[in-house]
Amino acid sequence: MSAKSGPVGYVYHLAQDDPKKCTARKMAKFNMVKLVTKLTQVPAGALALDPFAEKALSPADVDIACERGILGVDCSWKIAEVTFDSLKTKKRIEGRALPFMVAVNPVNYGKPFKLSTLEAMAATFYILGYKEKCMELLNLYNWGIQFIKMNQLPLDDYAAAKDSKGVVQAQKEYI
Repeated sequence: MSAKSGPVGYVYHLAQDDPKKCTARKMAKFNMVKLVTKLTQVPAGALALDPFAEKALSPADVDIACERGILGVDCSWKIAEVTFDSLKTKKRIEGRALPFMVAVNPVNYGKPFKLSTLEAMAATFYILGYKEKCMELLNLYNWGIQFIKMNQLPLDDYAAAKDSKGVVQAQKEYI
């Protein structure tokens, strides 16, 4: 993937969900992300999408993302907190939380913050300024475009923010 098309996306796949509903597997099938089963397969310092991270993802993270990649974590929401706590002990990744958005995937439709791996990766590309890459990912599913429609205003505000503080400030308009 060239810098123009966006940072390299990795997904740490823990095989905890129904394979038929796994958005990470589908992204990998179409060569849109690299599926990994060990964190050592991801460049050191990659930007990890962590819903429990203290710092919000922002456009200021674009250089790190382009240099080291973006890491989505495909795990069950039922044990997400435990999974991400164990990842925090790894020094190889930089955790970033996605700001408020509403899921449109069939499993968690309408639930705030409960994004599928595909929605999380797509939102990350959008916020970092790679809207075409975002749309490529979302077009893998017939419900994908609904994610943009449902979250257009906040995504635009997050993408326009200068840094993490600006994203958190923008988020306050939607919570």
